Amino acid sequence: MGQLVTYFRQGGPVMWPLLFFSLLGLTYIIERYITLTRARINVNEFLTKIRKALLVNRNVKEAVKVCEQYKGPVASVMKAGLLRYGHSREDIEKTIENAALFELDRLEKGMGVLATTANVSPMLGFLGTVTGMIKSFATLAASGLTNPGKVAAGISEALITTAAGLIIAIPVQLAYNWYTTKINRFVRETETATNMLMETFIEMDSQRYSQGGEGQQA
Repeated sequence: MGQLVTYFRQGGPVMWPLLFFSLLGLTYIIERYITLTRARINVNEFLTKIRKALLVNRNVKEAVKVCEQYKGPVASVMKAGLLRYGHSREDIEKTIENAALFELDRLEKGMGVLATTANVSPMLGFLGTVTGMIKSFATLAASGLTNPGKVAAGISEALITTAAGLIIAIPVQLAYNWYTTKINRFVRETETATNMLMETFIEMDSQRYSQGGEGQQA
């Protein structure tokens, strides 16, 4: 810890914004991990329960309760579609689209902060490199090689800030890429689930019409 404090002091004033971005990036990495982990569900199991409620039990309210038992974007979007059952196909699709956009916005919350941190941290490190080299050359111009310690201090500042910027940016960029992959998976699962829901609605209507309109609609 003492060595880290020493490096922080040697890095100069640029280390303060780097410290800020490191804490900011760490906070959002943890927050996004918790959020995306909680949103994960067993989609196959969930869809099986939905289809059973709709096609076997012919009970829309039961399907809505199934959605309420699960967390995450897939269940939320499916619930929005189920609540519009009985309306026109265009109305249901519009409701599903709006719900999906809302859930996507929730999933991507904070991703811009991670992207900014990954991009800005190396630039701040390079800024520290420039300021450190300016100090070194200024010292060299003022005193020549009579004070190599001050010249070395400027070079040290330049190298430390560069390293700090990269140390912050690399894990944040990796986390951003990983979370983007997980969000894209949620999007694909949501599309699959909603397509299944629309097909199930068609099957329900077909069964009802084939039975002379005696099917039960909850």
